[in-house]
Amino acid sequence: MSVRRLAEDQVQPEGFAFNAQNKKWAKQTIAKYPKGRQQSAVIPLLMRAQDQDGWVTKRCIEHVADMLEMPYIRVLEVATFYTQFQLKPVGTKAHIQVCGTTPCMLRGSEELIKVCKSKINAKPFEPNASGTLSWEEVECLGACVNAPMMMVFKDTYEDLTPERLEEIIDEFEAGKDVKTGTQIDRQFSAPEGGAVTLTDVPARKPVKASNDKPAAKPTSKPKATPLAKAEAPNAPVKKPTAKNTSAKASAAKATASKPKSADGDNAPLFEAPAGDKDDLKLISGVGPVLEGKLNALGITQFAQVAKFTKKQIADVDDRLSFRGRIERDNWKAQAKALAKGGAEEYRKVFGKDPR
Repeated sequence: MSVRRLAEDQVQPEGFAFNAQNKKWAKQTIAKYPKGRQQSAVIPLLMRAQDQDGWVTKRCIEHVADMLEMPYIRVLEVATFYTQFQLKPVGTKAHIQVCGTTPCMLRGSEELIKVCKSKINAKPFEPNASGTLSWEEVECLGACVNAPMMMVFKDTYEDLTPERLEEIIDEFEAGKDVKTGTQIDRQFSAPEGGAVTLTDVPARKPVKASNDKPAAKPTSKPKATPLAKAEAPNAPVKKPTAKNTSAKASAAKATASKPKSADGDNAPLFEAPAGDKDDLKLISGVGPVLEGKLNALGITQFAQVAKFTKKQIADVDDRLSFRGRIERDNWKAQAKALAKGGAEEYRKVFGKDPR
């Protein structure tokens, strides 16, 4: 593995700080990790810093280390180990990473590297005269079927030719929007020119799934029942006995007391309170579908969720068909914070914005 060192002191800036938006994002990211494990956020924070300034500086490493209460050397080890981190200034408009692994090499990546050397700089990682473009050769970028390919920041450019790469470099230099993905007439990784196999096979109709077993075919014709033994069509109807009537009433009562299913055509579990509906989707774990089901159950405000009893949680679980979700995602605590002070109170309690 090649030795990776920080850029020379003369190109290092005097300081580093996240901008307001990234600072807020960094705090939210750190809060995702359990207490005592905040150092796990080191890679996300370094990547965010690189997205902000274009490369990872010495002051950036020290700043991230201070945020995570880590020794400087530990963050330096991470930054120098992973080649995704740029340790010196790269092109401000495009840093081109050409894949040189076997599939791309067999499909012409060496010619792409020649273009980079002639149009940008003879040496990798060295920006052009204006500081807007730079390049390097990297290992597999994961689009072998679309070889040869390259990556610029977080976008990939596939099915390249030397001629097309020259055009792309000129487009980046001119500040134009460059087409990402495949550069030829194909859809993603589908065959070039469209499908070439199974074109004459009609699509099969989907088979409707069923848990019902087919009835067994009779082996012989059923014997006719003698008319004398059959019940007469005008036979008197038997009157229900007191015992049968009592049993039927008990069964009906038991059916009525069972929790209603979430079909939407049964009575709600709660009486919806007066006032406007709250946006229940702010509760982590509640999406548009679940919000609609909760509203159908008569649950329209955060205060109702915050006061759920264990029995009510069990009843709502049965109706939503998501047993355990309410307690697992801690709906009650979330709803309590939202009911008390909205998004601001939620941020104080959980250290992040509600959904």
